[in-house]
Amino acid sequence: MTLFPTDFLWGGATAANQYEGGALEGGKGLSICDVLTGGSLTKKRKLTWKNPQSGETGYADLAPRKPLVLPEGAVPAVLENEYYPSHKAVDFYHHYKEDIALAAEMGFKAFRMSVNWARIFPNGDDAMPNEEGLQFYDDVFDELKKYNIEPLVTMSHYEIPLNLVLNYGGWKNRKLIDFFENYARVLFTRYKGKVKYWLTFNEIDNIKGYPLICAGVPEYSEQAIAQAAHNMFVASAKAVKLKNEIDPDMMVGQMLAYMPIYPISCNPKDQLLVLEKERDALFFSDVQVGGYYPNYKLKEYERKGITLETGKDDFYLLREYPCEFIGFSCYKSMVVSSEDPEKRNLKNPYLKESEWGWAIDPDCLRLTLNTLYDRYHKPLWIVENGLGAEDQLVDGKVHDSYRISYLRDSVKSISDAIHLDGVEVMGLTVWGWIDIVSAGTGEMKKRYGLVYVDLDDEGHGTCKRYRKDSFYWYQNVILSNGENLG
Repeated sequence: MTLFPTDFLWGGATAANQYEGGALEGGKGLSICDVLTGGSLTKKRKLTWKNPQSGETGYADLAPRKPLVLPEGAVPAVLENEYYPSHKAVDFYHHYKEDIALAAEMGFKAFRMSVNWARIFPNGDDAMPNEEGLQFYDDVFDELKKYNIEPLVTMSHYEIPLNLVLNYGGWKNRKLIDFFENYARVLFTRYKGKVKYWLTFNEIDNIKGYPLICAGVPEYSEQAIAQAAHNMFVASAKAVKLKNEIDPDMMVGQMLAYMPIYPISCNPKDQLLVLEKERDALFFSDVQVGGYYPNYKLKEYERKGITLETGKDDFYLLREYPCEFIGFSCYKSMVVSSEDPEKRNLKNPYLKESEWGWAIDPDCLRLTLNTLYDRYHKPLWIVENGLGAEDQLVDGKVHDSYRISYLRDSVKSISDAIHLDGVEVMGLTVWGWIDIVSAGTGEMKKRYGLVYVDLDDEGHGTCKRYRKDSFYWYQNVILSNGENLG
């Protein structure tokens, strides 16, 4: 049995750095993702750099939980004759009307996207916003309104202006709080009446492994990451406060990367490790939604000698202006063992895996929804969920029964959380509803979309859009409000 609220917001999700393109058009500045090369599972993404004085150029590794290492005098930069996936992506910048029409044909009620911060403030610290950038998003929101589709807009989705990295060190610098507050004021004022739902920072908990991409922090140190996270928390609270002043009908949510974690055995040490690993993510919602620093994190900071630079109103703001709903991504579950606590991708013998080695867990959404709802009692929105696969386009068609099977299980899992557990779920926006560049590997080959885009890993192709079998399946799901799962 499926049971969804009549106002359930079915839709799809994207991110500007993976989808929008037009990176060097319309007065946009460079973001951190604009200096990242393409890649794959075997060829890792790199950051390109240049020494302005010597003219020397090169590539730096982007390893998780490792510092960014550049030669002395070198800075991240765009190089000639190098392919950067974000510069073109799949060219929503020039195809937005066509894409929104496809979303409307599927029956979308919601369209998750991000505003590229560097399109509005090219350097992040500019005195005035870029009008051409503002107008582009006006046009997008007007097009969505034509089809009665609600935008769900992420304000910062791995798109921090490069200048804020080079000259401020990213979010470890408290000056970014003021820059973000100014950015939020411009967005809320300009798009009042056009955008109701906002998310502050995409997958904010991923700052632990990827501080450069998530927060513009080049070094990998627990002190810098803790300070950057704190500054982002304060900026988020200030955004909620601003929203209340400009348009109380808006809702500002947080965005978390979350997945259920299972112990490899019933050894109590394994279960304690699960507790610790889950807190790695839940700490961020404890602060952004709960409004306080939990004792377990304060004790950890005390043990590690981490001290935060804070303002006199910081904790008041966190307490008084928490986020109003929780958006989260959930694609899989993980297995951990106390015998190898740093390894998080142990195989689960009860589950199949995707081509990229991700566990396909039909119950992960119900588990996640219950975990978050029991903890915070706030509305939840699954803003990312989907299956990456190497699709084959044959005679203009893609038969992706594997994706339909995955999404069918996801919808059932959400239905169970609503119908059996009473969880308050606002909507589902399927990740990469149209093929986009993979954030993790920088390739097109790993496709999530219900719509196929004719582009390869080097950006070659026609950009033509093709409806996959999953397009029609999701269309029927939305039309039946989750009753017809095929």
